Amino acid sequence: MPQTSVGKTRTRIIRSRSPHVVADNLFFIFGGVSAVWLAVIVLTESFRWGWFLILFFLLFWVMLAYLVLPRLHRILTSIYVPDYFIGRTRTSDGLLGDPINLALIGSDAQVDAAMRRANWIRADDVTLASSRRIIASTLLRRSYDEAPVSPLFLFGHQQDLAYQQEVEGNPAKRHHVRFWRTPDGWLLPGGRSVEWLAAGTFDRAVGFSLFTLQITHKIDANTDVERDHIVSSLTARDAPVEVELLRDFSTGYHARNGGGDTIETDGDLPVIDVRHVIAGKESIDVAREVAAARLARVQARPIPTTLGFLLMLLRVVAGLVFIGLTVVDFRGFLQAEVFSQTPSLTPEDQATATWIVAIFLAAVGIWLLLYLWMAILVYRGSDRARIIAMSLSSLAIILSAIDFFNGGAQFTLQNNILGLPLDILVVLALSSQRARMWARRVRSKPAREPVSSTVSSAPTT
Repeated sequence: MPQTSVGKTRTRIIRSRSPHVVADNLFFIFGGVSAVWLAVIVLTESFRWGWFLILFFLLFWVMLAYLVLPRLHRILTSIYVPDYFIGRTRTSDGLLGDPINLALIGSDAQVDAAMRRANWIRADDVTLASSRRIIASTLLRRSYDEAPVSPLFLFGHQQDLAYQQEVEGNPAKRHHVRFWRTPDGWLLPGGRSVEWLAAGTFDRAVGFSLFTLQITHKIDANTDVERDHIVSSLTARDAPVEVELLRDFSTGYHARNGGGDTIETDGDLPVIDVRHVIAGKESIDVAREVAAARLARVQARPIPTTLGFLLMLLRVVAGLVFIGLTVVDFRGFLQAEVFSQTPSLTPEDQATATWIVAIFLAAVGIWLLLYLWMAILVYRGSDRARIIAMSLSSLAIILSAIDFFNGGAQFTLQNNILGLPLDILVVLALSSQRARMWARRVRSKPAREPVSSTVSSAPTT
């Protein structure tokens, strides 16, 4: 029996109150607060290092721009940004991104063929290699026609396709457009059926994001100019493309995108029909690649999960190295850390202390092996192991905070480089939306639910 809208609403309420969801929300907020504390420590620490002050300020900027502000934006936008289609994309931080200003009808291969015919070049995916190349091309002013575009999210996932036209002689400037395949059965507000939505903008320079301070491209404010440029390029030279203009599809407005750039639009939405475009072999191969990428997005392990596993692994390696070095020079360790502190110990007391230290090291070793097993379970997608790992790291952070604010041994990057920072990073990584949604997907493997005519799911980050 089909589930009524009331039933769906009740299901969402029940799920939102489940223990795992409540715990995740608490860890999500706690990770953000902990990151703020760590950033403050790094900032205050910088004044103790003389000429290394500049390096620490750089480290502070990296933490602020790529850890603290994105998490704070994620916390706030999950509260006030609507969780349905409003004609805007979203950034990975949850901020409203570029406006949706194009719609298309046609297959993956036909869209690619139409864009190729109009002299648009498909953008590379964001990888370490492509990121290095775009930085080099921008600094050295070298051409990079396939430069990647940053991910924007719609319908719960980043763009399926992206194309661009580079401005000759200036890699910092380019025309570019992102495409998202609409979910099955999805309709535009008003009831119009389309298969693709797109956001086209013009990069005018490279600068800093107003909201996150990250390095990003700055776009031209008048997005209608870029929209019209894309339409004119697709319809040039008697192309077998038809265009229907939905006037006043949205209210014309002035706003800002996720990078803080001013945007303005008249609210019109061109619907481009490319079903008469003949797709060649290259476009058919692209369609197969896009279909494989859609499947991989559901099954692939997200980067935050992998990062959390590596951080946990680093903690295990550091612990095992400590135990190994201690065992190699066990007598020296006892003399420096135990006997020298209490010189009045009798030989019997020293023997007892030796056994206590040995048992303690063995217990720590066993614990590290259990922690390693838990890290492996996190990597394999265990939601329970993920919750336990965040709980242990959160407990360590709280104990450090209590000691810190009660006047205990002051934390510095010298005496705790593998302690507090690692625990905070573990919580940040494993509490991210991408990590928790993937863990739940692996555990429950839910069937795909139908999508309503105007509602899209929140972006996964």
